[in-house]
Amino acid sequence: MKDSLVTIFGGGGFLGRQVAQALMARGARVRIAQRDLANAVKVKSLGNLGQTQFVAADIRKPATVARAITGSDIVINLVGVLSGDFDAFHHEGAANVAKAAAAAGVDALVHISAIGADAASPSAYGRSKAAGEEAVKAAFPTATIIRPSIIFGQEDQFLNRFAQIISSAPVIPVIGADTKFQPVYVADVAQAIANAAEQPGVYGGKTFEVAGPQVMSMKDINCWIARTIGRDRPIIEVPGGIASLLAMLPGGPITRDQLAMLGRDNVAAPGSEGLVALGVAPTPLGSVADKWMVRYRRHGRFAGRAKA
Repeated sequence: MKDSLVTIFGGGGFLGRQVAQALMARGARVRIAQRDLANAVKVKSLGNLGQTQFVAADIRKPATVARAITGSDIVINLVGVLSGDFDAFHHEGAANVAKAAAAAGVDALVHISAIGADAASPSAYGRSKAAGEEAVKAAFPTATIIRPSIIFGQEDQFLNRFAQIISSAPVIPVIGADTKFQPVYVADVAQAIANAAEQPGVYGGKTFEVAGPQVMSMKDINCWIARTIGRDRPIIEVPGGIASLLAMLPGGPITRDQLAMLGRDNVAAPGSEGLVALGVAPTPLGSVADKWMVRYRRHGRFAGRAKA
């Protein structure tokens, strides 16, 4: 991979920065392609002089996609949205990237989808992810498709969001308490993506469901956070009817589509290939997350460690 030019769509985001760092550690040159380049400035300090490039691109606009891919050896598409026009980004945008990568004759394409991608999904998010996978495979048959579960890390919008609520609220309201997840560490996902990009002959044309080593319900996750940050709070499981009402509120804590997503577990399918098949050992949540959860304790890093 040394000196290869890797274009990463969405490379300035939470996962993108980790992927860029993993690639640059292997000697690759990285081109960050995204709509708002102001969000990508943190990537520059992760590599050596001349190892990073930046280009404005919108995967909904084929001309900008083709321009961003010019001269690339490898293309990675990380773009995803949690609200708005799912089809424009997850389906049409994914197709634009795959078509441009094929036309440019790149060596490898890695497409990031999500566990729960299913044409029959009750959520528009899940259906759009499935449509995107099909479009990618049609345009670039040797693409590697990676489906992560919920990704956690120091800058995530998952554990940190719940920890903020738990640290300030008198009770812990939990929507979809029984829904199961397999939280996966962002650095593990980044290494898996880098491995797939580096070895298309091994991983190309396959789909992987990358998930952590623990299956946890939404309630389990909130309990773990509360225990870790030393905030003993009563847990209130929000009934489905009330959750539906909350989903109808503008700016509410959850959207209708997110509520629909909670109707299905977000875990790797039995027998599916995952992190281990991609050469990565899964990292348990508790072995790393405590390092940044400390800031939510009552006295921050000076507080005593929470008991397991």
